[in-house]
Amino acid sequence: MKLLSKILIGLVALEHILFLILEMFLWEHPDFGLKIFKMTPEVAASSATLALNQGLYNGFLAAGLIWSGFIISEKRQAFTNTLFFLSCVVVAGVVGGLSAKMTILFTQGLPALLALIATIAANRNS
Repeated sequence: MKLLSKILIGLVALEHILFLILEMFLWEHPDFGLKIFKMTPEVAASSATLALNQGLYNGFLAAGLIWSGFIISEKRQAFTNTLFFLSCVVVAGVVGGLSAKMTILFTQGLPALLALIATIAANRNS
């Protein structure tokens, strides 16, 4: 279960690194930001500053997951910090799903929820 937890934490962190790249660097790119979010160039330009900020926050979530899931050596601290960052991602996924687009609940919230469950289960077994 510990291996599954680590894999899922890594996937959630990777997903947020990709969100960072998309939102900070590819927001106005015709083949990425415009196509993925179905925006016009005008809408992308007017929301680019917000996207930059969102990307930065996603980067912080990824950094927190990498730090807590793979760098912290003290088990209890690593566990509680991982729970915190995964919970933040779950909440962000729920809020995004309810306020912006329902698919965010499944693309962001569900993987984090699965990682959270696996992390709790792995901690109970150790």
